[in-house]
Amino acid sequence: MKKSSRGKRMARRHARHKGVAVLNLTSLMDIFTILVFFLLVNSSNSQQPPDNKDIVLPESSANTVPGEVLKIQISARNILVQDVAVDPTAAENEDGAMVIPALVAELQWRADRSLPVLNEDGIPEREVMILADRKVPYSTIRNVMVSANQTDYSKISFAVLQKAEEGVE
Repeated sequence: MKKSSRGKRMARRHARHKGVAVLNLTSLMDIFTILVFFLLVNSSNSQQPPDNKDIVLPESSANTVPGEVLKIQISARNILVQDVAVDPTAAENEDGAMVIPALVAELQWRADRSLPVLNEDGIPEREVMILADRKVPYSTIRNVMVSANQTDYSKISFAVLQKAEEGVE
C-alpha cells in the first residue's frame, strides 16, 4: 500500500521522536552539590554561642556543655530572643517587679508552639539560656528573669566563656 505524503511525513516525525528518554545527570549533580554546601554552611553548632558583637560574655571555669535551648541575648542596646529583637522597656507588675511585656509575649508565643516539658509535679517547665554582656546592669538581667518566670520558662541558665586553666600546657 502506497503512503501519502502526509503519512510519510508523520512516519518520519514519529521515528525521529521514538528514541529513549535521556536523563541529564549533570544538572541533578549540580543541584545536590549546592544542597550539600547549603546544609553544611547553615548547620548550627549548639556548642558555640551566637556571634553578637554587642555581647562580651564573662569568663568562668564551668565544665558542663550547654544543650540546645532557647537563647535570650542581652546587650546594652537591645534584647534578642533567638535573634528576634523585642522592646526592652519594662513595666511594673502587681508584685512590684519589673516585667518586659514584649519579652513575655515572645516567650509565651514560643512556648505555645513547642511541646511542654513537664516536671515531676506535672507543671510545664521549659529551659532558657541568657547571654548577657558583662556591662549590662543586674537590674536589666533581673527584669529578663522575672519576665521569663511569667511564662513556662522557669529553668534559667547563663552562658559564660570557659576560662583557660592555669598550669595546663
